[in-house]
Amino acid sequence: MKVAQINSVCSGSTGRVAAGISRALGEQGGGGLLLYGRGGPADGIACERFGSAASFYLHAAYARLSDRQGFASARETRRMIARIESFDPDVIQLHNLHGYYLDLKTLFSYLANAGRPVVWTLHDCHAFTGHCAFFDAAGCERWLTGCGHCPLRAAYPRSVLLDRSKRNLVEKKALCSAVPDMTIVTPSDWLKNLARRSFLGKYPIMTIHNGVDRNVFHPTESDLKNRYGIGEKKLVLGVANVWEPRKGLGECIKLAERLGPDVTVALIGLSDKQRSGLPSGMIGLGRTADAKELACWYTAADAFVNPTFEDNFPTTQLEALACGTPVAAFDTGGCAEALDETCGAVVPRGDTDALAGAVRRVFSLSREDCLHRAALFDQRDRYKEYAALYGRLCGEGRA
Repeated sequence: MKVAQINSVCSGSTGRVAAGISRALGEQGGGGLLLYGRGGPADGIACERFGSAASFYLHAAYARLSDRQGFASARETRRMIARIESFDPDVIQLHNLHGYYLDLKTLFSYLANAGRPVVWTLHDCHAFTGHCAFFDAAGCERWLTGCGHCPLRAAYPRSVLLDRSKRNLVEKKALCSAVPDMTIVTPSDWLKNLARRSFLGKYPIMTIHNGVDRNVFHPTESDLKNRYGIGEKKLVLGVANVWEPRKGLGECIKLAERLGPDVTVALIGLSDKQRSGLPSGMIGLGRTADAKELACWYTAADAFVNPTFEDNFPTTQLEALACGTPVAAFDTGGCAEALDETCGAVVPRGDTDALAGAVRRVFSLSREDCLHRAALFDQRDRYKEYAALYGRLCGEGRA
């Protein structure tokens, strides 16, 4: 089984999913090629960058002015398609197609005639909107009626001049609908239900939850509490790759105030400016690529907090559970799907008082129950689900 994957990057949550699929294919005797548009490569897999820094910045600048993210970089996309053809895959697997690196017209014109099954994993809502990646916090449903007059034009992928959301949606629908053999995968039932209401609802849609690498994320003892002067206080941890507004940095600050002096709130992934703006008593750390260090923090914490206002199926919750730490979260996107009453609590989005109460409740939950819950989301099992899907699409295993 040979699978060619396309994603914006090899890093971050989406990049780890794509890279993990390639590694799993290799272990099962198949072959994988990950084609990406920007950033660096992943270790241990065949991956090739087809974009350049110059093409990325040109695409981003064009999109900022025209609101046409995904409608540039045609030459780079043709180069990527030529590599797919030379690789001759059995399946073409798409991930994030936004990110200022490819041309949707060129790609989907090829996919419509490629004669290969296509799997598209949606990591957000961008595939079926005219502009935004998430819309639920804004309460916008214009994607159902054709977009236009976009209230989220300033949100990623930001447009500073024009609103082309209506045109974008019309073209996306026409391009995507021309692919004869495509299966949509979502990491959460929440996103699956949204996709079914969109023009993608004509295709088979299934959920394959994100997974966690329990060889990396497991209970890992450390002296972090002593090193940071936390002592016998309860430790509440929050982690984000980037603490953009939708991730709930402001809610974490409010939460620290409500929890009081017997609880320390620590946040990982902050910028220098964000760290300097934290109130006294909170711990702020920058981004880290050291998974063992993250596992130490997850293990040291008495609770993990996820006050996100927009998300799909966050892997940080799974990482916390895999280290034995219960989770308190807003009921956002697919956040609740990773949790049950044995390992966490969800409260209405934006209700910081309820979140503080949930944090105090989960302090008493069993670490063993958290580990048991995490085992249900082992990433190796998730990759097996992808392999089984590829096999079905290629006719393997059929009666």
